[in-house]
Amino acid sequence: MAKEPKKLDDLFHDTLKDIYFAEKKILSALPKMAKAAQAQDLKAAFEKHANAARRERGQPTRTGGLRAFPIAGRTRCRRGSSR
Repeated sequence: MAKEPKKLDDLFHDTLKDIYFAEKKILSALPKMAKAAQAQDLKAAFEKHANAARRERGQPTRTGGLRAFPIAGRTRCRRGSSR
């Protein structure tokens, strides 16, 4: 029996979850990358990007709230796997 195709809302929800997960991962990785950087300009770029990411952190959450569904959690986006 064939699987029923996903609805557009489900695909949108999955995409938001992927973005949220990726943002959480980059927020944890950027400080480590800045600490490991030897070039001062590279270190400054990582820190600037980390600050910008922290400011923008809640945007997918706010979007999810408008759509009336939770977005926390993982979908297909997992460490070490491809889509």
